[in-house]
Amino acid sequence: MKGKFVLVVGTSGSGKNTLIEHVRPLVTEVVYAKSCVTRAPREGEDSGYRYFVSREDFETRVKNGEFLEWAEYGGNLYGTLRAEVENPMRDGKIVLKELEVQGVRQIRGKIPKEDLVIVFINAGSWEDVEARIKARAPITEGELAKRKERYDDEMSYMKEADIVIENPQGQVERAKKDFEKALRLVVEAVR
Repeated sequence: MKGKFVLVVGTSGSGKNTLIEHVRPLVTEVVYAKSCVTRAPREGEDSGYRYFVSREDFETRVKNGEFLEWAEYGGNLYGTLRAEVENPMRDGKIVLKELEVQGVRQIRGKIPKEDLVIVFINAGSWEDVEARIKARAPITEGELAKRKERYDDEMSYMKEADIVIENPQGQVERAKKDFEKALRLVVEAVR
């Protein structure tokens, strides 16, 4: 392949989406891979980021090997279609995707290492991340415990990342600049 696949990984509440939304209008050479999901669209949700499909359609695509990765969360299926990544990469494009660590682990066996760039967004300690999660929306103690377990697993993946962007509480503007700079370096390397 001629392009690169940039995977953005980090804990819940690390600011992955904030950083991606920041670079969208600034780094126009990047293609954003849509997710395929079985959940219903949320009110006001932009379908430009996702394909909303039936569970039956999703499962058929799994059987046909159309996904680079997929997982089930909260009773819904989420995945990344091969065509969303491989076709633009063949054309020399940079493809960007936010993923959970579980998805990155699946992709690492399917895309050559030299074609991948793993960017880890580090939001700091569990206490900092917990405060961000609680500030976003109400959450039960049981769900918070599950998030803590996932946080520990996700943080263990940071050492495998090619690039780590520090995004501690109160430093989002610096993190935006660092993320943009890292993405521009990837773009330059592919040219």
